[in-house]
Amino acid sequence: MNFFRGVMGGQTAGPQPSGAETIQKLCDRVASSTLLEDRRDAVRALKSLSKKYRMEVGTQAMDHLINILQTDRSDSEILGYALDTLYNVISNDEEEEQDESEDENAQKQADDLGTQFTETFIQDPEHITLLLTLLEEFDFHVRWPGVKLLTALLKNQGVQVQGIILVSPMGVSRLMDLLADSREVIRNDGLLLLQQLTKGNAAIQKIVAFENAFERLLDIITEEGSSDGGIVVEDCLLLLLNLLKNNSSNQNFFKEGSYIQRMKPWFEVGDDNSGWSAQKVTNLHLMLQLVRVMVSPVNSPGATASCQKCMYQCGLLQQLCTILMATGVPADILTETINTVSEVIRGSQVNQDYFASVNAPSNPPRPAIVVLLMSMVNERQPFVLRCAVLYCFQCFLFKNQKGQGEIVATLLPSTIDANSISAGQLLCGGLFSADSLSNWCAAVALAHTLQDNLTQKEQLLRVQLATSLGKPPVSLLQQCTNILSQGSKVQTRVGLLMLLCTWISNCPIAVTHFLHNQENVPFLTAQISENLGEDERLVQGLCALLLGICIYYNDNSLENYTKEKLKQLIEKRIGKENFVEKLGFITKHELYSRAALKPQPVFPSPEQMLFDHEFTRLVKELEGLITKAVHKSSEEEEKEEEVKKTLEQHDNIVTQYKELIREQDAQIQELKEKVSSMTTQTEQLQATVSQQQSQIQQHKDQYNILKLKLGKENQSQSSQGDTQVNGLQTEELSQLREELEELRRQQTLLQTQLSEKDALIDSLKSAAKAAEGPAGSDNTELLQELEALKNQVQTHLAEIGLLKAERQELLRRAEAGPSDTAPPSDGSSDAAKAELENRLAAQTAEMEQLKESRSGLEQQLAAATSTVAILQTEKAKLQTEVQESKKEQDDLLMLLADQDQKIHSLKQRLKDLGETVRKHSLEVKQGQKT
Repeated sequence: MNFFRGVMGGQTAGPQPSGAETIQKLCDRVASSTLLEDRRDAVRALKSLSKKYRMEVGTQAMDHLINILQTDRSDSEILGYALDTLYNVISNDEEEEQDESEDENAQKQADDLGTQFTETFIQDPEHITLLLTLLEEFDFHVRWPGVKLLTALLKNQGVQVQGIILVSPMGVSRLMDLLADSREVIRNDGLLLLQQLTKGNAAIQKIVAFENAFERLLDIITEEGSSDGGIVVEDCLLLLLNLLKNNSSNQNFFKEGSYIQRMKPWFEVGDDNSGWSAQKVTNLHLMLQLVRVMVSPVNSPGATASCQKCMYQCGLLQQLCTILMATGVPADILTETINTVSEVIRGSQVNQDYFASVNAPSNPPRPAIVVLLMSMVNERQPFVLRCAVLYCFQCFLFKNQKGQGEIVATLLPSTIDANSISAGQLLCGGLFSADSLSNWCAAVALAHTLQDNLTQKEQLLRVQLATSLGKPPVSLLQQCTNILSQGSKVQTRVGLLMLLCTWISNCPIAVTHFLHNQENVPFLTAQISENLGEDERLVQGLCALLLGICIYYNDNSLENYTKEKLKQLIEKRIGKENFVEKLGFITKHELYSRAALKPQPVFPSPEQMLFDHEFTRLVKELEGLITKAVHKSSEEEEKEEEVKKTLEQHDNIVTQYKELIREQDAQIQELKEKVSSMTTQTEQLQATVSQQQSQIQQHKDQYNILKLKLGKENQSQSSQGDTQVNGLQTEELSQLREELEELRRQQTLLQTQLSEKDALIDSLKSAAKAAEGPAGSDNTELLQELEALKNQVQTHLAEIGLLKAERQELLRRAEAGPSDTAPPSDGSSDAAKAELENRLAAQTAEMEQLKESRSGLEQQLAAATSTVAILQTEKAKLQTEVQESKKEQDDLLMLLADQDQKIHSLKQRLKDLGETVRKHSLEVKQGQKT
């Protein structure tokens, strides 16, 4: 222990050892000491020296400290010292306490030192696994320094450490347990650890999300007071952003888990919004960013639409609009709220309709859109706020033709209300104000009211403006060109040119109105042909684009400004190559590519606010078309028109064939249904025939039994004489009675079946009369077969009646026989013999009739079998007709293929002429009749 007293500051004689020597002795002590107390004291000493002698401790003691973590697991105190020492060596946080005179190079060297020690530590992945195992220890002195050490490793070498943790069994799950720790300091540092762990690694983000991270984080935010909470809420929100941003799987899991609904209470604000703390502003800003992540335009359209719908249904959009219209909200929160509302309503008709109905709490109430536009055209408002309002207006009109029509309607003479301020009036006021930024914003906003909406482009041509007293009103289109020709600021001219290009593109009527002003074309050609400075190049490019649109969408209704004359004018005054070069100035501008990246207008300064995102899409679409249109000759255009007409004719032919195929397809489907119905009826009739055959066989069996009994009776009468005439036994009489009752029941059953068959036959007759087309003859034959079956059933019933009569006669004779119990006299003996002979003759006649009935039944059986064969033959005929239909349709396919080949050759001719050909697809179903 004397050694440690000397190291820790005790008085010793002789020269003091250097720091490196002391650290070396301590390392030897750690490696060689057998007593746990000695090793613990040595590690404690290394900890105290690790901040001052970071390099020496890191290079000499790291292996010994790792060995302590592996061997002395039973002592939490020495483990804590070792972890703290490693943290001090690896972490760069402590290096922030430097004098102001130290330069950045010293900090960079410290960062490099931490990175080097981190690389040394993670050379063996088992060290990270060991650290994850130590985090399972509940002891505070082990768990807390372990969390801090792993966080430092992730900060220095995040990708490598993430890879090791990802392949470690239950690695992420162990770290998720930190959020459930009851000690807040460990839980809070665990949040920082998970922030570093989830940065830029989608696989770990998914694992963390499915470890119930959303539920735990939202619970912590609620416990800490939501937006009024402290730094812990901020850490939770940063972790949520890591998990959700650019991770569609987690976003879907967040939505499906109904976690969007739990965000609504975050945005509940009171009437008094003064005195917000900086932490509350930060928290609410992150919460708004979290909402924007779920509905970002870069997400898939389906996922965004689903989240937008959910936010409206749970009331989150309504809560955001409340903040939007509240008073006392800090400017940066208000700006971010406007951006958030913008993306929640973008492209969602329901949300856009709701936003249009929101009113500001003013007297009288004004629509929220009007209040926001007032801020946009007010030059005293902050620049970022004006950009946010413009973005909100663009999102409100995105794929919203109803909203576009409502905005344009406020400019039309029939709907203008002099007593109130409308959106259209604000836009016109901003368009012609002295502030160039207001000019640009108003021009872009008006352009979005016309985006992909031909109707509103034509409606806007009706707008008339009163310039001054005593002068006639001028159209909005004319006023825009007047301001252009006056040579205003570049930003103003760029905004007006973008508005004009959007307005007249794909609208020949607007092109005609623009060309009708005799001053417009000379102004554009003069602007394009001049050699101006760098600042004017963009204006020249936009003028070239506007003139090119006048050529491409020209319907040749003005004799002086047809396509051909405008191209000749360009060739004489400007030159085709020079024109194309000036047109290329737009896409080559440095701010063009920045605006094309995302819809939100984000600019460092007002002077750089030149391009709109939707306008960049229009330029990309039209630049190549205009270049081709300018270089084409009149002959090529005529050929192109001819080819287009030919293609239209072929399109009409193809459309007719498609309609024919659809009709034949419907007919085939109808025939298939009829075949299926007839097949079902055939199966039912076959079942009926089988049932009747079974009944006939039963009657035959009964007939044979009766015949045998009659034969036995005759033999008994001939051998025993007159004493046994009609001597049927009592049990035989009972049996005959039972058989008679059975026959009666069978007769009743057969009569019921006959009624059902009659009803079926009548319904089939009605259907046969109503049926039309090729199946009519088949139905007639089927009805004839049904009539034959009906006759067959009638015959069977006649046979049954005959058998019943025979049974009744036998029963009558049987009942009469036993009653003659008196012995016959000699005189009556001859009479009895005569009666017996008569009876035998009658029975013989009955036997002959039964034989005839049997042969009749066999004939009926043969007829029923023939009926089944006929039905099967008809079924085969129908199948043959279907096969013939398929062959006919194959012929149609050959004809359509020839037509398609002709169209392909014509398209190839168009391509050879340099024209973009619209694609046509001919979808022909194989196997259908022509």
